[in-house]
Amino acid sequence: MTALDALLEHRPVLLADGGTGTGLFDMGLMSGDAPELWNIDNTDTITSLHQGFVEAGSDIILTNSFGGTRHRLKLHNAQDRVFALNKAAGELARSIADAADRPIVVAGSVGPTGELLEPLGALTYDDAIEAFVEQAEALKAGGVDVLWIETMSAADEIKAAIEAAGRVGLDYICTASFDTAGRTMMGLMPHALGEVCHDCHAHPKGYGANCGVGASDLLVSILAMTEADPNALVVAKANCGIPVFRGDTVEYSGTPELMADYARLAIDAGARIIGGCCGTSPDHLRAMRAAIDSHTPGPRPTIETIVATIGPLTNPAPAANDSAPRRRERAGRRRKAAA
Repeated sequence: MTALDALLEHRPVLLADGGTGTGLFDMGLMSGDAPELWNIDNTDTITSLHQGFVEAGSDIILTNSFGGTRHRLKLHNAQDRVFALNKAAGELARSIADAADRPIVVAGSVGPTGELLEPLGALTYDDAIEAFVEQAEALKAGGVDVLWIETMSAADEIKAAIEAAGRVGLDYICTASFDTAGRTMMGLMPHALGEVCHDCHAHPKGYGANCGVGASDLLVSILAMTEADPNALVVAKANCGIPVFRGDTVEYSGTPELMADYARLAIDAGARIIGGCCGTSPDHLRAMRAAIDSHTPGPRPTIETIVATIGPLTNPAPAANDSAPRRRERAGRRRKAAA
């Protein structure tokens, strides 16, 4: 039994952590800097971030490695440091988890490469797998319990990351960001994510949604997933409200009370792992922890209930039979062929 299995056996709902990137910005990271470099250059800050999430009640903490593939690190001339930076990310989170007074799962964060796969871009499927394997091997060496593939958009890139998890022998969870009219940027709809994961040789521990355009929209994605597969272990990790730009800074509109309401609705929608993404601080997590622990499950929420409780949708909910993603994919291929 894995560490994640053991926690799920004893708790009906787990609390994941909050926003790593926005948390680090609040702790001094500058726009344009690579957070992953702080795994070696500013270790006390990274461990302080993890510690804050644990003290707020998180059962799962994600490593500071979202942009840890060679393709993302090359933007900072650090593509030759993939192993060192990701291994350090795992070790820092592991040190906080091991020192805690209760079991904590360490999840190795793996974000998208930032490249488009063929035929829309230059990155081959095999090269994507190789990049994800390189990162996953380092995270495994750093002591992570599970690979946490997150903020994904393209089905092929999801499959490449899943293939990497299988090759290095790590269980995985996969979440996508449904931030474009209720779909991912590359047209994947919420109900189809489970199909993408289960089409792969390595089946997921769980899958779900993260980031996106607000907690209301993310909950609609969760409803679509749990309707498509009521037995799935579904993950909800929403941004803390809606981003508001104030000069050069970005603030998130979600209060601790709003995120507590979101956590209750996520439980009723069928999610078993609930956390926060951008803008979610330890204060928000404390409110979510209290909400999860005290909540008596209620009826499955409707979209109307979600909107009335935590605010309007940014995007309309897509119909399950909408063929727009397939139309966009075919159009993209035609443009590529004509170029």
